[in-house]
Amino acid sequence: MSQENLYSQKAIEKITDIANDVDFCMFATNLSIQPISAVPMSTKKVDERGNIWFLSTKDSEHNANIVQDDNTQLLYSGTSSMKFLSVYGYSEIVYDREIIKDLYSNADNAWFDGDEDPNITAIKFVPQEAAYWSNDDNKLITLFKLARAAVTGENQDIGSSGQMKV
Repeated sequence: MSQENLYSQKAIEKITDIANDVDFCMFATNLSIQPISAVPMSTKKVDERGNIWFLSTKDSEHNANIVQDDNTQLLYSGTSSMKFLSVYGYSEIVYDREIIKDLYSNADNAWFDGDEDPNITAIKFVPQEAAYWSNDDNKLITLFKLARAAVTGENQDIGSSGQMKV
């Protein structure tokens, strides 16, 4: 596995690629208290600055945790695409109806009563640093390379990993 640390725009591009490809992450709040609070969240959008957007209910535990301590961590695990991302940053609760309407899709009707639901909020996650592991080959080729490495003892390039600063 090759190592490639990324900064600024390259980091934003990698975060965008993995967050959009994997979609769901574990959204961890209350990081200073063990065990941390983590819930699955669907990525609604990654903007041009690398901020990751989510929709949430106003009275949720993670919204309450963000009010107390905005430090947040996102953990993306895309086993089918062999892409993984851990992003640390802070979150803000956003009540702007235009932003909520922009993020909202029909799939969100499972959790909310439309984009005018008074209990809906947006969460803006601002990344500070991240780590990634990704593989651009398909799963079958990766498994072949792993098997070849096991049989021959030779190193195989099975992707890249690195640290990122946004």
